[in-house]
Amino acid sequence: MDFKKIAREVIEIEANELLKADVEGIEKAVEIAFNTKGKVIITGVGKSGLIGSKIAATLASTGTPSFFIHPTEALHGDLGMITKDDSVVAISYSGDSEELIKILPHIKRFEVPLIAMTGKKDSTLARYADVVLNIHVDKEACPLNIAPTSSTTLTLAMGDALAVCLMKKRNFTKEDFASFHPGGSLGKKLFVKVKDLMKKDFPIVNDNVSLKEAIIAMTEGKLGHVLFMNNNRVKAILSDGDLRRAMMSEDFDLNKNALSFATLNPKTIKEDMLASDALKFMEDNKIQFLPVVDENENVVGVIHLHHLVEAGVK
Repeated sequence: MDFKKIAREVIEIEANELLKADVEGIEKAVEIAFNTKGKVIITGVGKSGLIGSKIAATLASTGTPSFFIHPTEALHGDLGMITKDDSVVAISYSGDSEELIKILPHIKRFEVPLIAMTGKKDSTLARYADVVLNIHVDKEACPLNIAPTSSTTLTLAMGDALAVCLMKKRNFTKEDFASFHPGGSLGKKLFVKVKDLMKKDFPIVNDNVSLKEAIIAMTEGKLGHVLFMNNNRVKAILSDGDLRRAMMSEDFDLNKNALSFATLNPKTIKEDMLASDALKFMEDNKIQFLPVVDENENVVGVIHLHHLVEAGVK
């Protein structure tokens, strides 16, 4: 049996049904959802309910407050979660799912706008609805033409279409998206700053210490670097790389002044710089460690390339 061929046929069937999708009614659905003062509530049973949960999550993460309610739970108290300021998206391919149909009179009694996603325009759900989004398919990808496959894919795509239309209408930006996903890579890129990741405890030595003393301070600091400071300003940095280069010199002596082996006037970065920009700056300049300064050039911390990478900054 050629499973690759079967898989390809399934994908092609579903793709064809998506391309034939009827988007009549999307304008009114967008207006209803956009003008909803409360939340856009999604409801459905079975596979439609599972797809509905995903649609609710997509709407909520793209600027349209939304959550999912199961019709059975709604009949046993959760109807109280629906207010006159909300709107409802009810999903049922047949449009006559018993559990869903039972809550429709109560939704309409509160004069809550109802958007239907159904494959049957003459169904009970369609008759109750203010607007119908047609999710009819000619063929399920199931070989028996029974199991919801093409129809659930189209339902999901229709939900995505509604969400994207609302994003466009709201002028929803990547900054808005990141604010709903502060833990994601985009959130880190747009919001996390150097001061959020920098280390405030770092090794410092004075200008007169020997190389041996500087190495001890570097070892205790566990950062592979030690700073030479002057009135809260960084004067020089001694790194483990500087130390290795010093050991290669003919006049190497642990008792010599450490400052003579350090990098003078090192680069710094501002504490308010985005962590993603700091990462690029360090990579471009092939620097692993930088002092962090405030607006007055006073050192307030240090940042290591590893701190940025470990935090998931990209």
